[in-house]
Amino acid sequence: MNIVQLTPGAGAMFCGNCFHDNTLVAALRKLGHDATMLPLYLPIHVDEDDQSAGNPIFFGGVNVYLAQKSAFFRNAPRWLHRLLNARGLLEWAAGRAAKTRASDVGDILLSMLRGESGNQNREIGELIAWLRAHAKPDVICLSNALLIGMTRRLKAELQTPVVCLLQGEEPYLDALPDSHREPAWRLLTERAADVDAWIAPSRWNADCMSARLQLPPERVHVVHNGISLEGYGGQSPKSKVQSQKAPVLGYFARMCKDKGLDLLVEAYIHLKNRGEVPRLKLHIGGGCGPSDEPFVKSLRVRLAEAGFIGEVSFSPNLNHAEKISFLQALDVFSVPAHYGEAFGLYLIEAMAAGVPVVQPRTAAFPEIIEATGGGVLCEANDPKALAAAIEELLLNAARARALGETGSNAVRERFNAEAMARRTLEVFTSMAGKNSR
Repeated sequence: MNIVQLTPGAGAMFCGNCFHDNTLVAALRKLGHDATMLPLYLPIHVDEDDQSAGNPIFFGGVNVYLAQKSAFFRNAPRWLHRLLNARGLLEWAAGRAAKTRASDVGDILLSMLRGESGNQNREIGELIAWLRAHAKPDVICLSNALLIGMTRRLKAELQTPVVCLLQGEEPYLDALPDSHREPAWRLLTERAADVDAWIAPSRWNADCMSARLQLPPERVHVVHNGISLEGYGGQSPKSKVQSQKAPVLGYFARMCKDKGLDLLVEAYIHLKNRGEVPRLKLHIGGGCGPSDEPFVKSLRVRLAEAGFIGEVSFSPNLNHAEKISFLQALDVFSVPAHYGEAFGLYLIEAMAAGVPVVQPRTAAFPEIIEATGGGVLCEANDPKALAAAIEELLLNAARARALGETGSNAVRERFNAEAMARRTLEVFTSMAGKNSR
């Protein structure tokens, strides 16, 4: 089967959606399928082999921006358009403080959702021309719902079914300014009817987006995320709790407020002040871009004022091997996200390393922990409740070890990349079959 995956790049920033799509494409190729990954806007930045390497970037960020701002540029000569879409220029632009937050790009988002009637229609035409010449897809997969504006024209001109992944768009859309939020949801709901099938990473996310986009139940499929197990080793490491080494509490996700890093820091300070877990360390890792640095600086100040900055380490933007080593050094893991997380890829990464997790009882977290058996839940947005749940595991080595091993086994059996690819392929195959009939 010829599969085309369209994924927005985040430039120099690590992005969970990019990780997911990159892993999916690699696994589909291992299963013998011709899977092509095309980056949109900016280059893709991942900590594994980049499956989009060598392919052109479509909807180049510079062109998309200028097309939105200038009617003259929309009719600019092709040579200028191609020059501004050069990978080297986009890689340079990605190193700047690129704006990706909903509040900064509302106008472009609305235009993209309008598809063929938006200011980026020329970009859709160039993508279609390339697909005709090079890919001839049996199915096109969109990385997230914010891309569905192009679906109508893709289907009309290529006669190809379009499948869309759901990857946590709801908080992003709800963060739009008042002037853009309602129009965006309205356009999204209208354009959702063009999509042949939807794939959500959790039942919780499927139910939420089905309600908001008025999706027919038969078009929405749940496929839990999976990760590549390369580098994790065959055995889950044993818990170090109550050993001679200092216990370590860990966090690995984007270093931002949305992911609840401030909440975990407060829980850590509470644990240190209680003194029930001597020598407890806090290791913080994950993506940290220019826009995250002021927030991280404020956390450093808070930890210094509490007297614990010397026992906390920050490890931004690690590569794949470094990430695995980071996770394997932990005793308990937590990313207490403030918003409605659609899955939380970081959870199964920690579990693959044999580390038990503690998460708030919100969004998809109960579903993922129930499915894996790899952690415990606590009340949301309560640093003392979070601290209590973490402390219980740090003081109970046998339970922590059991949870870590159960979670690790679940990831290896059911939350690996191949399992995700096979379930996703079932959806692709059914859509391609309907199209041929």
